[in-house]
This record gives sequence, structure tokens and C-alpha cells, in this order.
Amino acid sequence: MSANPESDGFRDFPGPDVPRASRRLSPSSVEGRLLRRLLSRVGDPPVEFVLWNGEHLGPIAGAAVVTIRVKDRGTLFTLLRDPPVQFGDAYSAGRVEIEGDLVQFMHLVYHAAARAERHRSVAHRMTDWLRRPRRNTLAGSRDNIHRHYDIGNEFYALWLGETMAYTCAYYPTHEATLEQAQIAKMDHVCRKLRLKPGESVVEAGCGWGTLALHMASRYGVRVRAFNISREQVAFARARAKQQGLDGQVEFVEDDYRNISGRYDVFVSVGMLEHVGLENYAELGCIVRRSLTARGRGLIHSIGRNRPSPLHPWIERRIFPGAYAPSLSEMMQIFEPCDLSVLDVENIRLHYALTLRHWLQRYHAAEERVRRMFDETFVRMWRLYLAGSIAAFETGTLQLFQVLFTTQENNDIPLTRQHLYSA
Repeated sequence: MSANPESDGFRDFPGPDVPRASRRLSPSSVEGRLLRRLLSRVGDPPVEFVLWNGEHLGPIAGAAVVTIRVKDRGTLFTLLRDPPVQFGDAYSAGRVEIEGDLVQFMHLVYHAAARAERHRSVAHRMTDWLRRPRRNTLAGSRDNIHRHYDIGNEFYALWLGETMAYTCAYYPTHEATLEQAQIAKMDHVCRKLRLKPGESVVEAGCGWGTLALHMASRYGVRVRAFNISREQVAFARARAKQQGLDGQVEFVEDDYRNISGRYDVFVSVGMLEHVGLENYAELGCIVRRSLTARGRGLIHSIGRNRPSPLHPWIERRIFPGAYAPSLSEMMQIFEPCDLSVLDVENIRLHYALTLRHWLQRYHAAEERVRRMFDETFVRMWRLYLAGSIAAFETGTLQLFQVLFTTQENNDIPLTRQHLYSA
């Protein structure tokens, strides 16, 4: 890795780079001509490729803002065969190097992908179908979650910060710290739900227990929180005992499908991505049977403007089984069960800010991550975080908070004033 952090894309809040000159030579090799054809197909982005044989391929028009070095012929052919998956693997393995701002490069990737989508062939759409995410059965969900969340609490603690909240924060100002923004997010959720002391809350997918403990300590509610990550549940139970809240918050190591009992509030922050579209109707039934007549709930999830699979490299290497729904797909939870949607908020730019703080901290901790795992892991997660920033900043991904209640509940505020009053 370069000694200069900016060369790997770690400026805090990068602005537009000054384009640097690029040699736009006609490709002289078969490999170069194939690469030129690929670049033309994705809209000729302002990228310069430098091949192992010294050949340079820059954009047809304008100057390059990022340089990509391809180490060998085999790597290039894998990139040409399956760019979405193979580029991430090649970068992780060090067979591809990116000179320039990594986040800015990922912006270019998502813009190019949007242009290419308009001209996709039936064969490419069939490839998407074949890459359907792993199914989230009871056994499959546990395996999928284990592969992402149980890789070590110590690893996540390096860059998530004190709250250990691995979901979108809510920034009251651009100057807010990550910890301030995560606390503001939890308060934002609690105000939307209008929590009252003594009420009962069921949480589906509680992470490291941050929200459950916040609701109990700040709002005086009783919480039953479900999670199938053994590492996270152990951490949450220890933190509850440390804070003297183990009598008020119960952390259950079990699947959300096994939720029982009746509650005043249902909340799920950052779990829907792991449910699977095929299970949305069942989730709606679970929510409905869990709520009292005047119950209400909130689901917070990464989403999309229209139905589309998650990036295949992310689903394969980082989030097995994950899917980010459109709003129309989320309605498959609420409509069959007569759950009334009260409010929808999209806070995607807050997630971009959250991810920038995570990436900053991750970069500072890379040497420790390297000792825990290896160089490939370091590069893989670096690319994942940088790509996620770009996905939210380009609007490829959204972040929806959907507030809902039972059909018969008329205990609903006339205005939204309560959302913004401390």
C-alpha cells in the first residue's frame, strides 16, 4: 500500500480532482482492443488503464482522473469475462492497483453501470437472474449472518466507534461526530415511535444491542431483542449487565421468525436486507400478530429506487444473502396484513456521511486489521466501504425508514412536530 493515503483514496471529503493528462494511444494488442471495446460499452469513463506490457489506454475524449494498473494478462481476461465480480477480487488480491481517489473511482464505476444498464442484453439480464442472492431459510440465514457478523467483535470495534452501531447514523449537522450522529439516529427512531415509559418493544435484528439499550435507558421501555449472531448477542448481554439493564432488556439468540408474544412497538434497524424478498409476507404476518391493537413499528433498511439485485461482488464476498428492496417491494410486508404506513423518510446522504467516517477510521486501523486477517481482507473491506460511499452518493442505493401502525389505531399525531422536538 502506498505511503501516501491520498493515493489510495482516503481523503476525508474529496472534491473534484484536477484531471491529469492521459496518453490516448490506439491499442496495439489484442488485449488492448478488447479492453477498448469494454470501455466504449460502458460510456468511455475518464479512466486510464496501464497494462503489464506498458500499454496505455486512456479515454477517447477528455483526460483521465484515475489510473488502473493491471498486473498480468490472466487478470485482464477475468475482468473482461465478468467485470462486476472479478474487478473486486482482482483489487483484493493486489492484481489490480488504483492510482487516484478510490471513492471517486467508485463514483465512475456506478455512473458507468447506470449508462450500461440502459443497453443491457437479455444475456446480461439472465446473468443477474442466475446470481440471485442465497436464500434466507432458517439454516441459510444463520450461515449468512455468521459469515459477516461473526468475524470478530474486535474487528468491528476498530472502526464502528463507541456505539458499535453498524447502521446509518443521522447527522444533525455536517460537523457532528460519528458517535453524536449514531445517538441522534437512535433518538430519531425513538421519537418516530413515540416511546413511553413502561411500554414493551420487540426488536428484530439488534446488532450489538445499542438501540435496545438506548431505548431502555433513555425512554424507560422494556425490550426483547432477537438476533442470530452469537458474537453480537454475547457482546450485547455483557454490555446490558455492565449498564445494569439486564433486567430491562432481554437479548434472545434466535431468528425473527420465532418471535412470540404481544408488544406495543416493533422495530427493526438494518435487518430487512437479510430477510429475503421471498420472506416479506411472512415478516408482515409476524409483525401484525406481535403488535397490540394500538401498536406501531418502524423498519429501517437500505433500499433502491427500483427492484434490482445487490452488486454481485458485495453479495458474494461481503453480505451473502443480502437484498436491498425498492419501496414497492417493502410494501409486500405491510399491504397483505393491513398495516398502515404513516411516514417514509429517505436518509441516504446520512449513510454516505456515516460510511466516510467508517472508512476514515478503517484506514487508520488497517495495520491492525492486517495482523488479524491478511492483506487481501484489508483491501476487500477497503473497497467495500469506498464503494458503499459511492453507491449512496450516486443514488444507486437509498436508505428508507418506514413508520407504520395497525389499521385500527387512531392514536396518531396530527403533525410531525414530535420528530424534531427534544
